[in-house]
Amino acid sequence: MKIRELSIPDSYEITPKQFGDDRGVFLEWYRFDRLEEKIGHRLEIAQANTSVSKRGSVRGIHFADIPPSQAKYVTATHGAVLDYIIDIRVGSPTFGQWDSVLLDDNDRRAVYIAEGLGHCFVALTDNATVSYLVTAPFNPGREHGINPLDTQIGLVFPPEAGELLLSPKDTDAPGLAEAAASGLLPTWEAARAFYDTLNGRK
Repeated sequence: MKIRELSIPDSYEITPKQFGDDRGVFLEWYRFDRLEEKIGHRLEIAQANTSVSKRGSVRGIHFADIPPSQAKYVTATHGAVLDYIIDIRVGSPTFGQWDSVLLDDNDRRAVYIAEGLGHCFVALTDNATVSYLVTAPFNPGREHGINPLDTQIGLVFPPEAGELLLSPKDTDAPGLAEAAASGLLPTWEAARAFYDTLNGRK
């Protein structure tokens, strides 16, 4: 398993080693110890989610209040999505920037997204199936969104996604500037303080 930090601090791409034979393929798609070496603490998994999406479906940009927010470990078990990690932590050196990773059932990569970061993906195939391990249960009162079409963020959706399909909840969400002005976004300082707490929890 190879783990590399993305251009957004506190997010990582995980590429598993696959073992194939005439029966199929075996791989480890999550190793708590290998991830702990990189992020400084063990994940405490509280919930596992799965979504199945039509080609062109956009889910996000989503995030949760910090603390405790919700760290995510995400992979595609069928089909393909382009996964986006967006830095929405006010005061971060990469605030408003994003990185992306192709998650599919060929390379079977995963991404780790720390608490306080924004998350979004677009389905590149029909029946794109995405599974998430998360560190806190869903809490609707603490969950928020940013419009994925916000021009300040400027997510680039690949042509293979086709026509984009978005929920009213996501298109009605504020843009980055509006969310920042209203105090909705996490801060870099609060995120770092929370990460320090987690790293001292071993």
